[in-house]
Amino acid sequence: MAATQMLQPDTCFADAPLAAQDVARGVTRLFFRQDLLALCEVPLPNGRRADMMAIDGRGLMTIVEIKVSRADLMGDQKWSDYLDYCDRFFWAVPQGFALDPFETEAFQPGRCGLIVADRYDAAIIREAPMRKLAPARRKAETLRFARRAALRLAGNLDPGLAGLD
Repeated sequence: MAATQMLQPDTCFADAPLAAQDVARGVTRLFFRQDLLALCEVPLPNGRRADMMAIDGRGLMTIVEIKVSRADLMGDQKWSDYLDYCDRFFWAVPQGFALDPFETEAFQPGRCGLIVADRYDAAIIREAPMRKLAPARRKAETLRFARRAALRLAGNLDPGLAGLD
């Protein structure tokens, strides 16, 4: 992946509704306490983009898909494409979001965790089952995660790196 594609804006979900930013912030705080470090808006090799991807000290990968409206949730036909790139998958929603759809078979409650968040914190309502990645996929995803994180840091230090102005 080219460096110019990997440099990202400082703010997660800069073009998303404020509620999505708040949920991302709350999930980030929850994960930080659990020794998971997250990045927002992570492109995947299959052309999809995970809302959040996190890695823990053992190298386990977690993907979080944020939904802030019922219409967005019900219209999402692509989320299962993320499952091949993580050990655990969570839905994350803001406080007050109706949780009943996540219990239906369409959203595979046996494979997906559920988090409720606001801008200050988050709580795991249902833990995500572990489904370990194959070693070769884990190595590739860990390397992509590390390079993306490093390039984002470099871009924060010098925004001109993308164009080497």
